[in-house]
Amino acid sequence: MNILVINAGSSSLKYQFFRMPSEAPLCTGIIEKIGAKNAFIKHKTLNGGIEKVLESEEHIADHAVGLNKVLRLLSDPADGLIQNTDEIAAVGHRVVHGGDYFSKATRITADIKEKIRELSDLAPLHNPVSLECIEVAEATFPKAVQVAVFDTAFHQTIPEVAYRYAIPEKLYEKDKMRVYGFHGTSHGHVTQKAMQWLGRQDARIISIHLGNGCSITAVDSGRSVDTSMGFGPLSGLIMGTRSGDIDPSVLLHLMDNGTYTPDEISDILNKQSGLRGFTGSNDMRDVRRMQQEGSRPASLILDMYAYRIKKYIGAYAAVLNGLDAIVFTAGVGENDVAIREAVCTGMDYLNIHLDKEKNSIRAGNIREISRVGDGVKILVVPTNEELEIAQQTLELL
Repeated sequence: MNILVINAGSSSLKYQFFRMPSEAPLCTGIIEKIGAKNAFIKHKTLNGGIEKVLESEEHIADHAVGLNKVLRLLSDPADGLIQNTDEIAAVGHRVVHGGDYFSKATRITADIKEKIRELSDLAPLHNPVSLECIEVAEATFPKAVQVAVFDTAFHQTIPEVAYRYAIPEKLYEKDKMRVYGFHGTSHGHVTQKAMQWLGRQDARIISIHLGNGCSITAVDSGRSVDTSMGFGPLSGLIMGTRSGDIDPSVLLHLMDNGTYTPDEISDILNKQSGLRGFTGSNDMRDVRRMQQEGSRPASLILDMYAYRIKKYIGAYAAVLNGLDAIVFTAGVGENDVAIREAVCTGMDYLNIHLDKEKNSIRAGNIREISRVGDGVKILVVPTNEELEIAQQTLELL
């Protein structure tokens, strides 16, 4: 079964083409800087054992134009994978916010699209883009089943004691202010892989997703029971440009003094904080280089970054009443040796012991980097949101 997966970001479009049930994509691609005149396109195909990579820059006005570009690449007479759109059986869409309405992959109907539109207030940079891609895909692949996989769905198992805020009841009932959690597709994928690696489905796992956005989730027997991101993707860990947890009194003080408007404060916390706030860059590789060159702000923010993760590990070990494994995933989690070492150092009380030699080995597959023994397993598990979306789409069909 041919399944196309579309993972739309606020200014990007990632996609993969699968011939399920094979987990190996026949095509992967990304379009970055959508809206700019120099949008970057990278399209890679593996056809007949031959890998071909196409890279270009051109003006991609919006996500609709980008998706039509993907279609042209997929059906290219020389290197395409399909001859016509009818060969696509299903299109799986990543949708960031499903509110408390969606706890699993859902076949898209007019009612579902309306619900995604209603939830756009909770994810204004993402849900409208996903909706645009859904409608373009419906027109482009009229015979394909359209499926929505929600980032928030995995966290719908979090108990009320964890997802409620201690604020007036009406703000929950009327305004739906509660913890939703994000990166659910990634956390769900890597914890399932970790349970397979451990050979048990009742494992207590802490999943640590470290990319430009960062979140940490407590998972008990495959079910999310708590997570660091809340009503929006700002809370929790220190991130590339986001502050993570901060005392609300700071924000009230800034507003009371008339120094900053709410929009300015939102911009500071979401776009100017985290690694960027201390160093000017949200790229961990740049920050690491600055640290090695003796930058004190870079060194401090990296210490803070690791400290915040360690604090959450302690909290979630208590929530889970024990711990079988911790998982590092996403760009930083999978590739930054020093961050993993900093997080796992000084965690003897929780029986977390890193093997430095194993940790230094770089590989693209799941691997264990803990010391041999009876302690908590430390795993590096590559995330693959697109594969997870394809599998959930296939399962639904």
